[in-house]
Amino acid sequence: MSVSETVLDEPLRVAVVIGSVREGRRGPAVTDWFLSAAAAHHTGLEFDVIDLADVPLPLVMPDWGGSPDPVAAAALADVSPRLADADAFVFVTPEYNHSFPAVLKNLIDWHRPQWQAKPVGFVSYGGVGGGLRAVEQLRLVFAELHAVTVRDSVSLHGPWSGLGQDGAPRDGAVTESAAKNMLGQLDWWGRALRTARTTRPYEG
Repeated sequence: MSVSETVLDEPLRVAVVIGSVREGRRGPAVTDWFLSAAAAHHTGLEFDVIDLADVPLPLVMPDWGGSPDPVAAAALADVSPRLADADAFVFVTPEYNHSFPAVLKNLIDWHRPQWQAKPVGFVSYGGVGGGLRAVEQLRLVFAELHAVTVRDSVSLHGPWSGLGQDGAPRDGAVTESAAKNMLGQLDWWGRALRTARTTRPYEG
């Protein structure tokens, strides 16, 4: 069996990032629903949930070539290897003022090679737009970082009325179908790009 065939058969490691730290946030509930939907529709995926409320990365970054302070170094020691080990990413994000949360941009900016030549999917929520404006801006950011965003996303419109008390969408058929489609694309791109990185390391 070739190296590429061996890699293709391994579970795809997906880091799921909860991109809100605001009090009263719905991110963890939306993430729980998404993981449940993923388990129902896809096999061969391993999920690692990264809650940014547990990642105290400061806003102040060291100069180019400098070293992070002890607080940042401790946070990076936990989160950076998990991002590096991931084959793909899913960002669970609300929409704040027609964009995505600052804490999410901060995580992205503290890293670079961890994103390269890997696929990114989105689960968004918020208002009548379902967080889609946040997703469109994230697509621009990840294009700069040499990541591949999958075409389909999951958007939950009006989560304060569209989600039940358990965090599950009230319109389960539509949202679960969207999750299934997004994960199918993420799985394809994740395996294709992992094989490519294995046979020919990316030089972005």
